[in-house]
Amino acid sequence: MNTAGKIGLFGAALAATFTSAYALGSVTEPLTDRTATAQHATHTETEAAPNSTALPSGLQVSQDGYSLDLQTPRLAGGQESSLRFAIKDNAGKAVTDFTTAHDKELHLIVASRDLNTFRHLHPTRAGDGTWSTPVNLPAAGDYRVFADFTPAKKGATALTLGTDLAVSGTYQPHELPAQQATAEIDGYTVTLDGNLTTGKMSDLTLNVTKDGKPVTDLEPYLGAYGHLVALRAGDLAYLHVHPEGEPGDGTTKPGPAVSFMATAPTNGAYRLFLDFKHQGTVRTAAFTVHTTATTAQTDSNDGHADHGTAH
Repeated sequence: MNTAGKIGLFGAALAATFTSAYALGSVTEPLTDRTATAQHATHTETEAAPNSTALPSGLQVSQDGYSLDLQTPRLAGGQESSLRFAIKDNAGKAVTDFTTAHDKELHLIVASRDLNTFRHLHPTRAGDGTWSTPVNLPAAGDYRVFADFTPAKKGATALTLGTDLAVSGTYQPHELPAQQATAEIDGYTVTLDGNLTTGKMSDLTLNVTKDGKPVTDLEPYLGAYGHLVALRAGDLAYLHVHPEGEPGDGTTKPGPAVSFMATAPTNGAYRLFLDFKHQGTVRTAAFTVHTTATTAQTDSNDGHADHGTAH
């Protein structure tokens, strides 16, 4: 699959905007002392950028004749449960025919409203169109579920539908992690380089090292050497990223750098989640990005025990 085809999953609603649970460790090199919380996004952070008319993905439960039907809208925190859902058409019939993108028919993202818990899941589909996947969400609170897919129908485009999920238990809200340029996980250090600019295409490069040495043998994961998802603090708009190059194209190297082209649709705070695969294991590094109309600042998570993904 060429790059243009691969990005269909993570690149329809926006031209080029922003997926095994692992804990993210300590972080270093603070860029600024600016912080933000997902619960307190300001009007300035969420207002539309000039000339921006497209609604970001993930804010609607129904779009273009398709709906996300979450059949388990409530789960218990701290225990493994089965998350079930279906994609339904206008007639209420479960869709069973999808176009494969990034090696999967459908990608499922689950994130807490405070953006401290993130899961990228690959559910299985039954013959009747019902999807299911095991999931363990350790923290109680409000979550957002995103289904990213492309119907196998002539003229259909990639969609990301979103709906809310409640997780029971004792709720303890957390702030959006503070800004840092690096994130550490399992002996790996990931450094985010580049500025995120509102309404303008920009380069984001993530460099992966292990024990101080560049990782030059990253393994393909979902058709790329890295996979990036971003969510906007406040409303959890699901943003898309375009990867640069692909494994086997003759020019893209398997690390240490993984590059993306990205555009922020509005000013504000965003949480970026990078999945990368090495020595058979997928790990996730997370960064918070504060962007303005002209510049962006980067940061990683602050070491909360659950910052990671499940696959």
